Parts: sequence; C-alpha cells; structure tokens
Amino acid sequence: MAGKALSLLPPLLLAAAGLAGLLLLCVPTRDIREPPALKYGIVLDAGSSHTAMFIYKWPADKENDTGIVGQHSSCAVRGGGISSYADNPSGAGQSLVECLNQALRDVPEERHASTPLYLGATAGMRLLNLTSPEASASVLAAVTQTLTQYPFDFRGARILSGQDEGVFGWVTANYLLENFIKYGWVGRWFRPRKGTLGAMDLGGASTQITFETASPAEDPANEVQLRLYGQRYRVYTHSFLCYGRDQVLRRLLASALQTHGSHPCWPQGYSTHVMLREVFESPCTAAQRPRAFNGSTRVSLAGSSDPTLCRGLVSQLFNASFCRFSRCSFSGVFQPPVAGKFIAFSAFFYMMDFLRTVMGLPVATLQQLEVAVVTVCNQTWSELQARAPDHRARLPDYCAGAMFVQQLLSRGYGFDERSFGGVTFQKKAGDTAVGWALGYMLNLTNLIPADPPGLRKGTDFSSWVVLLLLFAAMLLAAFALLLYQARATKSARTI
Repeated sequence: MAGKALSLLPPLLLAAAGLAGLLLLCVPTRDIREPPALKYGIVLDAGSSHTAMFIYKWPADKENDTGIVGQHSSCAVRGGGISSYADNPSGAGQSLVECLNQALRDVPEERHASTPLYLGATAGMRLLNLTSPEASASVLAAVTQTLTQYPFDFRGARILSGQDEGVFGWVTANYLLENFIKYGWVGRWFRPRKGTLGAMDLGGASTQITFETASPAEDPANEVQLRLYGQRYRVYTHSFLCYGRDQVLRRLLASALQTHGSHPCWPQGYSTHVMLREVFESPCTAAQRPRAFNGSTRVSLAGSSDPTLCRGLVSQLFNASFCRFSRCSFSGVFQPPVAGKFIAFSAFFYMMDFLRTVMGLPVATLQQLEVAVVTVCNQTWSELQARAPDHRARLPDYCAGAMFVQQLLSRGYGFDERSFGGVTFQKKAGDTAVGWALGYMLNLTNLIPADPPGLRKGTDFSSWVVLLLLFAAMLLAAFALLLYQARATKSARTI
C-alpha cells in the first residue's frame, strides 16, 4: 500500500505545481504604460543672412495636445541666406545638402518616413518676393526639389509672415523658460502660475516685438490668439520690415552718402569703397534712391566718429509724426505700453554682448546703454582695432548697430528705465537656441496625431505566454502519468 502511494507522489506533485502556476498567472495584473517612443521634426530656418537647420524630438504621446519638444541637434548651412541665390536658384537647394545629410544620421532610420520636414523663409525672402516674385518662386522651387529627394515627410517650403516670425519667437522663449508648462519633482507636468515674457527679435532684415496683452488690440492685424497646453493666450505682435540690422546699416549708409561727405557712425580713420548698386537696389532704400545713378559706380567714403550726427541719422528711422490709434510705437503702428519682463535675442544679444564683454561697458540701465553707445561711437578705427582685434569684419558697424538698438528700445518701443530693467538679452535658454523655429515646431505638433500609449502586463507578454504553456504542459503531463498508472494497476488486477 505504501509503495502504491509513493508511486502516485510524482504525478500529484507535478499536477499541483502546474495548477498553482496556472492560478498565479490568472491573478489580475495591472496594465503599465510603456515608455513613449520618440518622434522627430526638422525645421530649416532660412534667414536673410544664413540658414540654420534644427532637429527636434518629443515623446510620441503628447501633453495637452502639444508635444514636449526639445532640440536634438542643429546644423549651420554654409553660405548666405537662400535669398542671396536669386540669380542662381539651384545653388539655394544645393547649399542645404550637407546639413540634410547630417539629418539622415541624426534621426533614426526607422523614423525617417514619419519625420516632418519644413522650411520657413523670413524677411530676406519677403524682400525678394517684393522686388522679384519670379526669382522668389524659383528659389523656393529649387529648395523644394532638393528637400523632396530625402526620405523625410516634407511638408513644404514657404515664406513666413512677419507676424508668424514674431509669435513663434515668443512661443519659443516662453517654452524654454518653462512659462507654459513645467515638469515637477514628483514626475508630473503642471502649469506654473507665473506669467509669460515678451520677446524681441532682431534679424538681418526685420525686427519683431511680441508680448501678452489682457485687452484686445486696437488694430486687429497686431493680435494673435493661441492655444498651448490647454491654455489660451492673447498676444500683441508686430514685425518691422527693413528694420533688421543689415537693412538698417544699408539705410544709414544711403543717408550718409546723400547728406554727408563722410559716415558719422563709422570710426575716424576707417574708409572703404562703396558700390552704389549694393546700397540702393534694396527695397528698403528705394525711397532714398537717386532718380538717376550708375549702379556700378564705386564711391569712397570715410568715417568721422561723430555720435551726435550718428544719432541724428538713426532717429530719422523712427517717424512718430502720425498715429490714428490711442498710442503708437512708430510709423503709425499701434502698440500698447510694454509691460512685464522681456527677452531679447538674435542681434539684440550680439550687440549687447559686444558692449559688455568686448568693450567692458556697463549696460544695465538705459542711461548706461546711452553712455556706452556714445563711448563706442567716439572710438577711432585704430582704437577699436586695438580693443577688439577678433571682430574686425563687423567692427566699423558696431557704433551704428548699438545706436539703433538704443533708439529702437527707448524711442521706438517706449522702454523707460523701469521697464528696461526687465529686459534680458540671451542667445540660448539651456542648450536650445532662442528663435522662431522651435515655436514653429511646437505649433505644428498640434497637427501631428499622437501615438496611442502602449500597454503591457507587469510581466513581459512573451514571457507570460511561455510560462502559461509550461504550466499547462506540466498539468497535462501529470494527468497523463496518473492515467498511465491507473491503467497499469487495472491490468495487474485483471491478471
């Protein structure tokens, strides 16, 4: 009897183990969200003086309909902006190849087909489109032909409006400074209670000012309403074409050629030959263009280091003689009073950085900025070269540029000592460049469908299936052994 019980022990233990395993696998488990995969987006910022490529990435499941976007990598395109290829459109497309090849390496291959690719052209192309729509269309067509040859999801190349450029720059700045949404220490996203910052961008051909406002704009053309991270924002924005750094320098040069025997904003001791075509063929100098002039004529012009005359030239750029609204900035453009803190980037940053770090001048207040500008404008060419030998290429224009920035902020936008104290001049926030491209990408992620979150059991699914089959096999084996032993016992009794 004891031998019979002992023979039943192995199959019974096997059956018990199999049954226990199956029961454990049937215990309810909680579904756990898999870490979201990454999506990528590529934006080509085709500015007036150069083009830059930015690659962004964000989790495939979005936060409140807007992607949590960060900069993955960037690439500076060699050569000038695409508008400089008006006479050689194919060169505009070819100039992008090196950076696009980098994008092939930076974006995982399995994500190439789903990665949107955009090109946005700014004020340089806006000016080209004014003077020669045919040339502008040819450049965009050449660029499009190049971009479509790559395996990305090309979404188009277009010229951004000044309003787009200003608003997307504002979005970028506030996103990077975590004014829209912030990742808390408890591992959750939340909306901070602090307000937004105004944004000021100074490019090569235009300048933009954008800030949040509580009341509707008197001119509807200056108001944009946005929805980001579940919140609505009303912002004032305006872009001044021909008020970018390069075009302002050209306009001042045109004035100096017409009204002075020298250039008061250039340092004394500096002289150069100026090709009249390069000065007067821009739409920004059309009003100053002589009725009859030979574009191929080269004129010699010298600097005179005269801050007073230089200020007079710059002040002519700001016409405040008419305004049909309750208040204006300049040129009859409506603008509410500047309020809150601001961030100023692009050429604003480079100009202030030169005054602070190269010239060693304090610029914390408007009064200090004015003194710093006069100091720079009083420098002779030899003095400037001695103080800033590494900035020789742009050195003659720092007086004019600094004077313009000071006049634009105080006379143009209406900053006083109190409000100027709230302006921060920055190139980057963290590791990301401040500009319109990231804001553009943030806006576009609203249009890209989110991937549904992946769910899985606490145990890996494939492992769970293997265990299920193993325990079932153990249970079947135990039943087979018991059946075999029962038949053997019955046969023995029969004999």
